[in-house]
Amino acid sequence: MKAVLIKKILLPVDFPVTSVSVFQQALTLAEAFQAKLVMLHVLTAKSRAAGVPEDDRSLAKWNLLDEILQTADAKFDHSLLAKLKASVVRSLVVRDDTASAIVHTAESENVDLIMLPSRGETFDQFLFGSVTKTVPQWKDCPVWTGAYIEEPSSKEFSLHNILCAVGLGPRSQEAAAWAAQLAAAFGAHLTLSNVTASMAIVAPGGTWANPKWQQALIDGASKRLTDLRKNLRVKADLLVGSGDVPKALSEMANKSKADLLVLDCYPYSGNLRIHGYAVICAVSIPVLSV
Repeated sequence: MKAVLIKKILLPVDFPVTSVSVFQQALTLAEAFQAKLVMLHVLTAKSRAAGVPEDDRSLAKWNLLDEILQTADAKFDHSLLAKLKASVVRSLVVRDDTASAIVHTAESENVDLIMLPSRGETFDQFLFGSVTKTVPQWKDCPVWTGAYIEEPSSKEFSLHNILCAVGLGPRSQEAAAWAAQLAAAFGAHLTLSNVTASMAIVAPGGTWANPKWQQALIDGASKRLTDLRKNLRVKADLLVGSGDVPKALSEMANKSKADLLVLDCYPYSGNLRIHGYAVICAVSIPVLSV
């Protein structure tokens, strides 16, 4: 199993609104893996209105991390502020398309993981930006998105249970390896899962499904998950569902009491275009796309 090394994390942030939850999650990972954080902000009309300078000379003197720390007393406790200040090795402010800026910074800083806030301009513009058009040959980097919920949780982030959903394709081994090593680092329980296609057929008079065909799909997925678990040499429960992917994964996350969902669909592959954003919205926990 290829070792997962998280030595540097890219943390794109909105300003003046920042995500407390994603900071907590980034610091939790940084502490576990002794990683450093690179903070990035891409200038927007909102950030300019909030006081981020526009001219190069003033911008060079303006410190993103210091500004966040100065305005964060109401959101962060002092221990979190101290950890953030100790972990951030660089804070960058750039003018660019948001998605392209994140990709370019990830490459230039050679980061191992990108951690996005769950909502806001950064989240929207990265997931729906035209990265595949502007930077077509960039190196894959796993992307973590915070839980897509209205209010951030006030409790400290921790990992006790990890759900890894794989499509049993070429990225499944890598995603499962990430999930397994995160579970090992945090002493968390691991569950491997797959959602098979529904065999239901809509016909006059209602919906019909052949239970034998459906069971054959489930049995096949179970066997392949068993083989994956054996290849990884890890302890993990197995869950197999069918039908609607976001709904099934939401139910699996609840059943396994997961704190994190790991997917084998990188944000700009076809799978995330089909299911990834809906999955992020459906589950109430962070999602790591590998």
